[in-house]
Amino acid sequence: MGNKTQTLENKQKPVIKRITGFFQNKTMKTYKGYTPEVTLKKNKSDFPKVQLKNSEDVVKFVRNFYHDDISIYESMFLVMLNRAHNTIAFAKISQGGIVSTSVDIKIIAKYAIESLSSGVIICHNHPSGNLTPSNIDKEITERIKKTLSIFDCHLHDHIILTEEGYYSFADEGFL
Repeated sequence: MGNKTQTLENKQKPVIKRITGFFQNKTMKTYKGYTPEVTLKKNKSDFPKVQLKNSEDVVKFVRNFYHDDISIYESMFLVMLNRAHNTIAFAKISQGGIVSTSVDIKIIAKYAIESLSSGVIICHNHPSGNLTPSNIDKEITERIKKTLSIFDCHLHDHIILTEEGYYSFADEGFL
């Protein structure tokens, strides 16, 4: 029995090594569950592929995302574009309450990267009918612009919609 124990102790434990040394001399810990595979997938929609040349084109396109809910709760959409400013995809980013919606920049970046967008346009509504961007609207716009620039993806515009009109950050010189 002593020889058998000694033989087992002399065997080396499996070791994961990385060039950086982060995992050196440590065994891999496993957990319950599985690591999911992430894939790229596009779902077909009824929205036509269009070229968005200016804010009027953008507003005409994104108004299709809103219905009677435009004056009920705030929500944000992302329109992804190729280099020719043709729409390649869109996504609903968030839906909130009557005064705000939560915007996670990582989710916006995820969609932009996965769709291989060269540029994006963000759009949200103000149920109050007030077209003036809030300080939070301005701050999030700047943060999205900076984040996407890391991936060579340009934020072309941020549109605020109401039932009666719209506000374009690009038209007003903020982008």
